[in-house]
Amino acid sequence: MAGPVIRGSNRQFFLARADQARVEAEAATLEHVRERCRRSEAAWTALADRAERSEKLRIEEAERKAAQPAQADFEPLK
Repeated sequence: MAGPVIRGSNRQFFLARADQARVEAEAATLEHVRERCRRSEAAWTALADRAERSEKLRIEEAERKAAQPAQADFEPLK
């Protein structure tokens, strides 16, 4: 089964979580907490980057398909 479709709103969510993790890292007084927050920020940022790439590929594929002439998936009856 395929994974969920990632849309622009998810990208914004990922970026918001990355920002939140960055703020928490800056506010953390314990080193291990700060490192955990930095790892979290990196993970959320990677998800946002992946979502952006996926969305661009989806748009490019849709444009490519739209530019192709319609093709019949069957042969006409004789």
